[in-house]
Amino acid sequence: MTSDTSEDDLARRARAIFDAQPFTTLLGAELVSTDSGNVEVRLRNRPELRQQHGFVHGGVISYLADNAVTFAGGIALGGDAVTAHCTVDFARPATGEYLIARAHAISTTRNQAICHCTVYSVDGDSERIVAVAQGTVVTARTS
Repeated sequence: MTSDTSEDDLARRARAIFDAQPFTTLLGAELVSTDSGNVEVRLRNRPELRQQHGFVHGGVISYLADNAVTFAGGIALGGDAVTAHCTVDFARPATGEYLIARAHAISTTRNQAICHCTVYSVDGDSERIVAVAQGTVVTARTS
């Protein structure tokens, strides 16, 4: 198996897992890309995702960061994974047309990956950082 085939297989598996998440379906998030382990998760901003001031709710931003981190870590680890820890720092309110979370692994061992994520608010061609996150992702165990 070539590395391209392996990367394609991981991308297909990631998409299948992503699409099988009921909460992700409820929110309407999309797995936009997994190219070379750089994960992008996108979510259109809509009224039901906002808090009382009209900004995207922090829980929605945290979801995006956590899910992007988990998929980046899972790809880096070569299989199914879960988040063991995730810290999100909010930079500014999110108000754009949609949000996009971009994540990648910055350190990987056999059983864990440390990942970084930046969440952007996007309006047209303009992107603004709304949050940054770091997470530790570990291989999923069934027992």
